[in-house]
Amino acid sequence: MFFLLLLQCCSVVFAGQTTLLRYSRPAALWTDALPVGNGRMGAMVYGGVSVDEIQLNEATFWAGGPHRNDNPAALEALPEVRRLVFEGKNMEAQQLINRKFLSRRNGMPFCTLGSLLIRRPDADTAAISDYRRYLDIEDAIATTTWKEADINYQTDVIASLPTGVIVIHLTASKPHSLTFCLQFRSPLPTFTTICEANRLVARAEGMEHEGVAAALNMEMQVEARQRGGRQVLTDSTLTVADATEATIYIAAATNFVNYNDVSASAHARTEGMLHATIRQSWKRLLHKHSEMYHKYFDRVSLDLGHSSDAEEYDTDMRVQRFAEHSDSLTCADPGLLSLLFNYGRYLLISSSQPGGQAANLQGLWNKDTKPIWDSKYTININTEMNYWPAEVCNLSELAEPLFSLIRDISKTGRQTARDMYGARGWCAHHNTDIWRTTGMVDGAFWGAWPNGGAWLTTHLWEHYQFTGDRAFLAEAYPIMRGAVDFYRSFMVPHPRYGWLVTCPSVSPEHGPKGETSGSASVVAGPTMDTEIVRDVATQTMLAAQQLGIDKDYQDSLQHFLNQLPPLQIGQYGQLQEWLEDADNPDDHHRHVSHLYGLYPSAQISASQTPEAWEACRVTLNQRGDEATGWSIGWKLNLWARLQDGDHAYKLVRSLLHLLPSDGQRKDNPDGRLYPNLFDAHPPFQIDGNFGFTAGIAEMLLQSHERLRVGASAGMGYIRLLPALPTALPSGCVKGLRARGGFEVDIEWSERKLVRATIKSNLGRECRLFVPRGQTLRVFDTKGRTVEYTQENDVICFQSKPNQCFIIQPQP
Repeated sequence: MFFLLLLQCCSVVFAGQTTLLRYSRPAALWTDALPVGNGRMGAMVYGGVSVDEIQLNEATFWAGGPHRNDNPAALEALPEVRRLVFEGKNMEAQQLINRKFLSRRNGMPFCTLGSLLIRRPDADTAAISDYRRYLDIEDAIATTTWKEADINYQTDVIASLPTGVIVIHLTASKPHSLTFCLQFRSPLPTFTTICEANRLVARAEGMEHEGVAAALNMEMQVEARQRGGRQVLTDSTLTVADATEATIYIAAATNFVNYNDVSASAHARTEGMLHATIRQSWKRLLHKHSEMYHKYFDRVSLDLGHSSDAEEYDTDMRVQRFAEHSDSLTCADPGLLSLLFNYGRYLLISSSQPGGQAANLQGLWNKDTKPIWDSKYTININTEMNYWPAEVCNLSELAEPLFSLIRDISKTGRQTARDMYGARGWCAHHNTDIWRTTGMVDGAFWGAWPNGGAWLTTHLWEHYQFTGDRAFLAEAYPIMRGAVDFYRSFMVPHPRYGWLVTCPSVSPEHGPKGETSGSASVVAGPTMDTEIVRDVATQTMLAAQQLGIDKDYQDSLQHFLNQLPPLQIGQYGQLQEWLEDADNPDDHHRHVSHLYGLYPSAQISASQTPEAWEACRVTLNQRGDEATGWSIGWKLNLWARLQDGDHAYKLVRSLLHLLPSDGQRKDNPDGRLYPNLFDAHPPFQIDGNFGFTAGIAEMLLQSHERLRVGASAGMGYIRLLPALPTALPSGCVKGLRARGGFEVDIEWSERKLVRATIKSNLGRECRLFVPRGQTLRVFDTKGRTVEYTQENDVICFQSKPNQCFIIQPQP
């Protein structure tokens, strides 16, 4: 009975407020349009009446081709660079790196395919009424409806998950009232169209970039099938006239196989996908798509309450009203927070599917041939943030493309480690792309940071912590060991302190005197480096223990760990970003890299390192809350880890400010969300959307902490509602995951736990934090009391695989 009550609590929600983006006008700009995706193809739906635009992407269509961007001259210059750094001549070292370490290839851009235009030449715009445009993220479908005279029109768009094809369904309420013309438009220089076998076919070569010749080609095929009416095709158009109903199928593919193989046939792939899709009716395609999507989306639900008038407003106006009417103690539209949380899950499902490419800087959606920052993989925070929600939000499978990327760069990165640093193992700097380049890019100030690959490997260990998948761990272990072996052969003793340090390196995109001062950023042993090294070495050692292998290697790693610098607290009480106490308390830089140890790492916690934990609070207060969209997402998670729900909510409020679609900030300098809820750096970066979703989950559930003393020292435990803000006193969440293989549902009221359900997937011991002054009761699903032991503030009880427990406070 208890179990059923909790399962039902999250079903009583106002679905339109938490799963529906709605607008009363067509999209004027790209950041008004609504995204659909299936991991292979992405589309942005504008919802126009006289002309509708469907902007298209295919995940493997990038510029350039297989290449490397290492500079072997770095190895000869490395000793001199280190000498200069250790002598305090950091600018000279940085200038030498710029001359000897860079290859002048900064990475290849992710490219658009172009757009499919749906022209309605007979549309009478003066007679249009009742226009609505929706993105239903509960069913992953974009819908546009309007009335023209006495006829109702509807357009539905899905990115079919089972088939990998974009499908558009058009209907009219009056027979034979549907007439439209399909036509491609693309900025690609080699783009051509032709009519072949009743289909509109587009082809294009990829683009040369930075001296790397184009190796990719793409093909798109469009076919329309209608009920009633007729078709007319030319070499550049497909017209459907006088139909009652029509379905448009868009398939696209490239010749990409992997980072060093481009031997596939784009034509054969496109032909095969389209042939398999057009054999199915719209109704069947929609059913199969919905079925596959719900397998992911339905695992988690969130109810934070609702606003009585929220459904009266377009989504962008809800954001604006939230900013105007919410304060530190109240939430004017809690359903909007649930919507943005769900939107992050929707975007991850749509952009990252097993067997595909990892979500890049813009996920799967990009309208340009040369987008900002190339829309590639920035691996000094942004790519990692894309996957922060994957485990805790019960979407573990969707991290598989990231793991594939890590496997690839663990291979390409071996040459980088060897040729640039004379080191064993493998490494990657702060950017990569579909060709899995691992060299230094952008300039020494930003790029002299060989830690991107190592940070990514921590996701492998996190996946094991949540799933307990030993086969996965066995496959991941050599990759993890390779990352550690790089550091063991790259790091050197600091001549002043004696600790092993990385040199040269930077604290990402930042220097002791700031980013715009003209001073050097290149240093030895920045704090983030040491934290990453400590993580990968510790996790590799634990992985070896779990697998029962490499005992001597485990011992050597412990010796290595003992030589790393400790965390240091500076003169202002802050966590030091560098070995020296050089932090500026007035510095408000967007990166807070040295707080990696607090989040996403678990090195710093209230229970294990209370002094460093408080120093992180000082640092965050010094840096301030004003930041780029993704940085706000990171700070939201950091304040949640500090168990300060009200300050975390302040970051929520900071993100929920509307930025006009044209990106002009003069009307709202605090804007961090576009009208379609894309996160704004600005411009658009998808990582902030994922950071927000992870942050809300982190406010409600944490499982990173470990007992410090006692018989169970070192064992992890679950903390319920660790950072619940005053503004969200009641609510319910279902399906979040905790480390150790647990699924957790929580209901709360008046900021207090009402009940929780914990499902043990792996049958491990469950440890649960009990707040001071509270007593918890544990029941099985039949209402029988479950006995537990208690050590300090943590209770512990045994479980079996798939066993469920109900947790309730003692009255």
